Amino acid sequence: MRQVLLIDFGSTYTKLTAVDLDAPRVVATAQARTTADSDISTGLNEGLALLEKEAGPFRFEARLACSSAAGGLNMVASGLVPSLTAKAAKLAAFGAGAKVIQSYAYQLTREDAEEIAEIRPDILLLTGGTDGGNQETILHNARRVAGIPLSFPVIVAGNRSAREECAEILSPSPHPVFCADNVMPEMNRLVIEPVQQVIRQVFLERIISAKGLSETQTLLDGILMPTPSAVLEGLKLLAGGSNKRAGLGDLVAVDLGGATTDVYSIADGFPTRANTMLKGLAEPRVKRTVEGDIGMRFGARGVLEAVGEEAFGRLTGLSDDIIEQVVAKYGAHPEALPTNPDEEKVDFALAVFALRTALARHAGTLEKVYTPVGPMYQQTGKDLTCSRRLIVTGGALIYTGQLGNIIREALVQDDPWVLTPREMLWRCDQGYILSAMGLLSGYGRDAALELLLGAFGKEEEDAACK
Repeated sequence: MRQVLLIDFGSTYTKLTAVDLDAPRVVATAQARTTADSDISTGLNEGLALLEKEAGPFRFEARLACSSAAGGLNMVASGLVPSLTAKAAKLAAFGAGAKVIQSYAYQLTREDAEEIAEIRPDILLLTGGTDGGNQETILHNARRVAGIPLSFPVIVAGNRSAREECAEILSPSPHPVFCADNVMPEMNRLVIEPVQQVIRQVFLERIISAKGLSETQTLLDGILMPTPSAVLEGLKLLAGGSNKRAGLGDLVAVDLGGATTDVYSIADGFPTRANTMLKGLAEPRVKRTVEGDIGMRFGARGVLEAVGEEAFGRLTGLSDDIIEQVVAKYGAHPEALPTNPDEEKVDFALAVFALRTALARHAGTLEKVYTPVGPMYQQTGKDLTCSRRLIVTGGALIYTGQLGNIIREALVQDDPWVLTPREMLWRCDQGYILSAMGLLSGYGRDAALELLLGAFGKEEEDAACK
């Protein structure tokens, strides 16, 4: 056998997958607690012992890893136009191990700088001005950022005419400075990949130094990417296929966690309704959003606030007081599992509404407008109403006995102006293999695709998943 070990250093668990490239097949999986607070190799070795207990001794030709052990990078963005700054920052962050927690437009004030200092971001994205356009704003903002007495990396990705001067302004400050191509070299045209590469570099340097992974390098062939990037690579391979075999085509994926809910879509999302025109920046075909306020435990309060107690009451049949008590318990004790029927009902509702809310935020919207030739529609974002394939993951979905009911309820959308999927064939990533296959795609692409299609592409079972 050609054996490869795929490792995901998660915030809570280190997940290991042993693969035989020749078959190809997953030989064994195991997980152990991530021991980042002491020596992260301890958890890794415990997982390896569990693997060998299940399948005997291994001789791995490669050991590849991804990690989210440091958590996502909290990113602040500064730019020129409010809507464009926020959009560019979020698109740059997706899949790169970062999440945008605040964005600023126009010239930063003293109060803005003080707020940034209070936020203590892990990274700041400094944008503004198309190439050859406005330089004054980004130079002013560079001076403001240079005066913030903290140490966090700053990525300069604005007007190329001001890039060198921004770097010179920031160089005496405590902030490491990285430069990337302008995220918007021309109005309404985004260039995201160069910034994403820098964000990934900063992310990987941070997790390797902050979580003790540097001492583990002798056990690995490298931390290749943040876990969100690995998941995204797995989804892209599953959707697009390879030169030898076709993939599944357009798909949507949701990762429901305790604190956040991630949504991925691989689809053009072009208008499907007649007389519809796109408004604003075009969406990328491959998109990820992170809803940092909604989840099953730390994010339970956010789910309740997003939909309201009335919606929870209709779905669960419980009083507001009981719902409030259970949500408060879950927020205070994120390790808690349901212990009675009321808690089971609230757990069900949390999963339904987290999925429904995250999908609605990820998808686009329609707006009716009136023109000289009659009424038309403006579409902002992606139209996913015709997406037919869904992949879900996350412990709350993997281990529930009501997954089908959760998904059916989550896809209910009463608002016709929200362009979420309406009916889908679904699969659950029971073995957490998406990130593993994303890692493997750069080493054994054909084997990774075969394993992904085996897990998610069994057409004969589709009818049972509707």
